[in-house]
Amino acid sequence: MKVIQIIWLLLFVASCQPKDKVRIEPHSSEFGDKVLVFDSEMDQIELQKVIDEVHRKQAGQEFSDQRYALLFKPGSYNLDITVDFYVQALGLGRIPGETSIHGAVQSVHTSKNNNVTTQFWRGAENFKIYPDTTEPWLFWAVSQAAPMRRMHIIGDVNFDKGGWGSGGVLANSIVTGRAGLTTGQQWFTRNSELGSWEGGNWNRVFVGVKGAPDINWPEKPVTVVDEVPIIRGKPFLTYSDESGYAVFVPELKHNSTGVSWKNEKEAGEEIPMDEFYIAKPEKDNASTINKALSSGKHLIFTPGIYELNKAVMVEKPNTILLGLGLPTLIPLKGNSALKISDEEGVIVAGIMVDAGLEESEVLIQVGKSKSTNDHAENPISLHDIYCRVGGALAGTAKMCMEINANRVIGDHFWLWRADHGEGADWMVNKSAHGLIVNGNDVTVYGLFNEHFQSYQTWWKGEKGRVYFYQSEIPYEPPSNEVWNDEGLPGYASYKVADHVEEHQAWGLGIYSFFRGEETEKNNVRLENAMEVPEKPGIQITHISTFAGRLGGMNHILNGKGPATNIGELNLYDGWNNDEPVIKE
Repeated sequence: MKVIQIIWLLLFVASCQPKDKVRIEPHSSEFGDKVLVFDSEMDQIELQKVIDEVHRKQAGQEFSDQRYALLFKPGSYNLDITVDFYVQALGLGRIPGETSIHGAVQSVHTSKNNNVTTQFWRGAENFKIYPDTTEPWLFWAVSQAAPMRRMHIIGDVNFDKGGWGSGGVLANSIVTGRAGLTTGQQWFTRNSELGSWEGGNWNRVFVGVKGAPDINWPEKPVTVVDEVPIIRGKPFLTYSDESGYAVFVPELKHNSTGVSWKNEKEAGEEIPMDEFYIAKPEKDNASTINKALSSGKHLIFTPGIYELNKAVMVEKPNTILLGLGLPTLIPLKGNSALKISDEEGVIVAGIMVDAGLEESEVLIQVGKSKSTNDHAENPISLHDIYCRVGGALAGTAKMCMEINANRVIGDHFWLWRADHGEGADWMVNKSAHGLIVNGNDVTVYGLFNEHFQSYQTWWKGEKGRVYFYQSEIPYEPPSNEVWNDEGLPGYASYKVADHVEEHQAWGLGIYSFFRGEETEKNNVRLENAMEVPEKPGIQITHISTFAGRLGGMNHILNGKGPATNIGELNLYDGWNNDEPVIKE
């Protein structure tokens, strides 16, 4: 063969290689080929090409099986980082300012009419951003399961794009300018500092936030709690040239306001990477993962789908499970995906669970029934935990999460019985409950829990606390003959058991969007958005209800409050909401 023919053939073969492989592979890491690591000394134009390629692959891919984590070592970058489905962008400094972005870290993809009501499953953490866009502000236009954490934004940020949005969470962050919404339905902000806040529709909750808006209830659906009674920050990956990769675990804090990292490196523990087992979906299963955990290793889940024929078992105290790039666990044989023993200091962060085709009793279980340990000094904490029943596959599970242990801290959950996607049908993706809490002194910040067929949140433990609740009741109950609670239409979204003496909740948004021919024909309604015992120790502060499409709700709380009919927003004070907040 002539030399020119050989050259032509080589060029042709090269041109046929997938473009994403050509661009992405050089940045893969010890965490696998879906964890891309960037250094500020690299060519910024080439880095932008890689980031744009991930954006091209993932934008609009709501039920993709692809997962990516984009890691940025400390340094200064000139980049526009667009974060899409199943993408997590992470700065690797000990504080946000060590990884600075001159450009954007943004979520901008929308559906029709600039709606972002389905822009889920993504995240950005630990950057300082100097926005350089043609827009009036930085956009993080998202809905559920798309948190911003440990961000320092020099300027303004908007959490929708002018169409409907249904998010979201900002935690442990500073926005020097204006933060807010234009048409977004709700938002939760915790331990942050804002230049100002503007906008929003149905429910905004601020806990431990400097610069929170004034309370003007019921003129505006805003709830403000001055301090965060107890929190442990989500663990995060770090990198330094001296020690390489490590995981930093912030210390437990009580009665806090503002960010944990301002002016100094926060207190906590740095754990070297050699104490972690790095799980990869192409080589690991429940047996290899459990073997590593039983040997005393912590665990990092790298991006991908983990099919499990038995539960991942966390049985040792102070074990850390950290997900990168939204790793997804799927039980195959009706088993749970994750079981956490009643041991102190266990931390699980950044994982998704999809219900499998064979019904599971519970997807995530924390502690066994009738757990008795206290863990007051070193509680179990769960951060950015997402469960789906249906959507990606026609799965089924009786409940997503059961918390039996005491003193558990929940830091952002989205528990979702799918209303669209694969298997989204009343008789297919069956699931009764998103969350059942049996443990005492359990605190949850940012609880999103939607479309389950019985009580979506069923709280049976004492001294529970919830800061921000968002819930849509199921869309297509065929009739109130099928869907009723001992004769009353439907099931309350949030149910506190009759025996409970003490419970507190702030800023609850509960909405109905009934649809479907049978639902319309049978005029399906919900009797109560929320049901609680009317006792001195029960404190419920601020409930927002809205009804769209069909039907509506007869009452807001315990047979009280006005009916919520199509197109109506009702704001209800709650129950006993003048009682003082209990501090730790």
